Amino acid sequence: MKIYVGNINFDTDENRLREVFGAHGDVEEVTMITDRETGRPRGFAFVSMPDSAASAAIEALHGTDLDGRTLNVNEARAKTENRGGGGRGPRRNDW
Repeated sequence: MKIYVGNINFDTDENRLREVFGAHGDVEEVTMITDRETGRPRGFAFVSMPDSAASAAIEALHGTDLDGRTLNVNEARAKTENRGGGGRGPRRNDW
């Protein structure tokens, strides 16, 4: 199961997440999301764990403090095809 972990402190690294989630079962993968342009963390990650361990981790860690931030932990939603994107198109006076 893939878990969404939000509101992560920007100083928290992948090893720290492995340690915290590993207390609840086997961590298969941790993916820290970074800004494409700057490479800096965006404050959220995805953690993959077996289903039973993932459920226990979600239950135990949602709403808890990690490195000074309250975590938002839940099952990740499936990625959708048409997510849209931040482009606003041309401004009126560009026409």
